[in-house]
Amino acid sequence: MLSYTFANMQLPIRGTLLNTATVAVGALSGMALGHGIPSDFQQVALSGLGLVVCLIGVKMFFQSKNAVIVIAAMSLGGILGAALHISPGLELFAETARQRFGGGGTFNEGLITASVLFCVGPMTLLGCLQDGIEGKIELLAVKSTLDGIAAFFLAATLGSGVLVTALVVLLVQGTLTLAARPLQSFAKDEKLVAEATAVGGALMLGIGLGLLNIGKLSMATYLPSLVLAPAFALVAQKFEKAAA
Repeated sequence: MLSYTFANMQLPIRGTLLNTATVAVGALSGMALGHGIPSDFQQVALSGLGLVVCLIGVKMFFQSKNAVIVIAAMSLGGILGAALHISPGLELFAETARQRFGGGGTFNEGLITASVLFCVGPMTLLGCLQDGIEGKIELLAVKSTLDGIAAFFLAATLGSGVLVTALVVLLVQGTLTLAARPLQSFAKDEKLVAEATAVGGALMLGIGLGLLNIGKLSMATYLPSLVLAPAFALVAQKFEKAAA
């Protein structure tokens, strides 16, 4: 019903508004009902979500046409992210939000984990490009449903930080949608999208492992890799054409 309503509205970022709404509703529902779910059941649900995120990440990674590009992008992207202090910056943002909105000890973890999970991946980029260029929100509608379900279980376990993630989704996806036309050529290049998708898969795998409590990787540090991967793929294409 919610997807149908937004599909018939004429707004420049209606796909993002739908996604923001589903994350907010999912998080609010999780916060309201999570107290009635035994902690053991919450952990089982969160572990199940972690397994699914890992599998999605692996599937995304295998879309790469050149693993060397992914390795280079992840390595240099991680170094760049560390130099730019991205992870401490997000921690500071999360702590500021926690003090502003209030929250428990898992507020920061919920905000950062959900933000990376909801804003990384091909459905985010391609869905925003589709919305901004063609005015279609089918892909973002599917993503919205998945994010709403994930937000419910994350909020039930990690609390109100997940709710604040709705604002992050609005900002990130809204910006991508409004900047869609300049990025149109990128969206049509399958090789560039494939490498960006593969890096996104590596990031999602790291998030999934975190949800499974198998190490706590700071995946936010590697966010520059999402930009470097298509850039490296573009350079590789130029070398291939020059050598041909």
